[in-house]
Amino acid sequence: MATKIRLQRHGRKSYAFYSIVIADSRAPRDGKFTEKIGTYNPNTNPATVDLNFERALYWVNCGAQPTDTARNILSREGVYMMKHLQGGVKKGAFDEAAAQAKFEAWKKDKQNGLAQLVAKNEEAKKAEAKARLEAEKKVNEEIAKKVAEKKAAEAAAKAEAEAAANAEEEATEEAPAEA
Repeated sequence: MATKIRLQRHGRKSYAFYSIVIADSRAPRDGKFTEKIGTYNPNTNPATVDLNFERALYWVNCGAQPTDTARNILSREGVYMMKHLQGGVKKGAFDEAAAQAKFEAWKKDKQNGLAQLVAKNEEAKKAEAKARLEAEKKVNEEIAKKVAEKKAAEAAAKAEAEAAANAEEEATEEAPAEA
């Protein structure tokens, strides 16, 4: 039986969620499978992968052929790195402890890179929010200036109208006094 490691689609339209499964290559995509070894959610940033590492390594060592996307996921999770290190142990290049130490160092470096990526994304979001706030403040200041100018013009017009009304009153009061 030719086994494949592949993704089985779940979720609604335009919001896919995948199960990582071991299946016969002749079985339909969402059909019968031998074993479910994890999940993959590409909708998060970065994508979330929940993988049973031991079972994935077992199936890769047994000769299960992954699809392209499944191979990328397994590689990113370190399954192929561990397979490579186990090959070095079999050949006698180093012992099991050294292989485990190399894998832990690789995993730690990978997690640091991921943490930096998350920090960079958050910093970019903060910078974008700050830029939007500054742009909004500028627009609000311009609007406030226009409103202040309009109010000043209205106040000046009102003052002129009052002055004109006062001048008329004085003129009408003076006119009967002269007569």
